[in-house]
Amino acid sequence: MNTEKVQVVPIKTRAKIRSKRKISGNITPYLWILPSIILIIVVAIFPVYELFSTSVSKISLAGVKKGFIGLKNFSNVWSDPTFLLSLKNTLIWTVSVVGISTVLSLGIASILNCEFPGRRLVRSALIIPWAVSLIITSVIWKWILDYNYGVLNLILTKLHIIDKNIYWLADPTTSFPLMTGVGIFVTIPFTSFVILSGLQAIPSDLYQSASVDGANGWGKFYHITLPLLKQPLTISTVLNTIYVFNSFPIIWSMTKGDPVNQTDTIITYLYKLAFISHKMGSAAAVSVISFLLLLLFSILYVSIALRGEQE
Repeated sequence: MNTEKVQVVPIKTRAKIRSKRKISGNITPYLWILPSIILIIVVAIFPVYELFSTSVSKISLAGVKKGFIGLKNFSNVWSDPTFLLSLKNTLIWTVSVVGISTVLSLGIASILNCEFPGRRLVRSALIIPWAVSLIITSVIWKWILDYNYGVLNLILTKLHIIDKNIYWLADPTTSFPLMTGVGIFVTIPFTSFVILSGLQAIPSDLYQSASVDGANGWGKFYHITLPLLKQPLTISTVLNTIYVFNSFPIIWSMTKGDPVNQTDTIITYLYKLAFISHKMGSAAAVSVISFLLLLLFSILYVSIALRGEQE
């Protein structure tokens, strides 16, 4: 007769096994997200650390750090009148492009939310300015505004609106507003579709109930549409602000910041510091200032928007 021997595991051994299993269970989730953590460190955290480190260091022409110099790079930047002008231009550029494109996109999205013949075609056509490369769009507009063979001068001359060709991009009083117009032109499609997605998520029953209560078009828009569009508008405003603030192709392709740096924004000023003047420390300081400005704006704007939703 076969007898089975039952092996008795000591209490201490069982405790160790439970402890190992518990540790393994605690570590396993972190092992799954470890590749993402490494990617974030390599792509985001390390470059930001290097940026701040460079901004407080003396950098040689070869790009080698020569030692810690504190806030000297920042003081050099703030004492440069060109930086102050570029900062002013950047604020005007960003507020104008984001503000005007948001207002226009709200109207365009409202139209596209209605049923009309050819709506799909119009929606498809609207995405083209956003889908096309900014360099190509900027170069096309530069040709349109060219002094010698630009279409704009030709049309205005034929219509007897102007007597002679105008240097549209040589005068900051005309070049900067025109570049702002191009910025609005390429920003509208993205903003319109974000707002349109928010409009389509609003139940039609709310509008029907408002009509029964005697609300007019403006009342429906103010009391129903705008409050329910707060989240899409917050998303589009924050993303557009970051995108427009850092926009480089339009300004560089059309004017390169000329004449005499009058149309420079922070991003073109930074490019000139880094790759034309080879002042990498000062360029890093400008990047840090831009980063802090955008971070402050994002925190304040999102906080105000969330506070409004809670109220």
